Amino acid sequence: MTNEEQILEILKQNQDVLQKTYQSAEKTRKYILYNAIFTIVVFVLPLIGLVIAIPLLIKTYMSLLDGLL
Repeated sequence: MTNEEQILEILKQNQDVLQKTYQSAEKTRKYILYNAIFTIVVFVLPLIGLVIAIPLLIKTYMSLLDGLL
């Protein structure tokens, strides 16, 4: 095996490793994206709902107390 053939073989091996690394990085990127979407749906959207619901609940509670006093 000549020097040139060895270099070509090493380059081919490097290309294979690089492709596997790229695939792994893409899987990690997708995992982080889905995790961010899940966090927004589970945590942020209920917080927004509470910001809207709490004033309505306080208003209803206060109107009930006004009727008693």
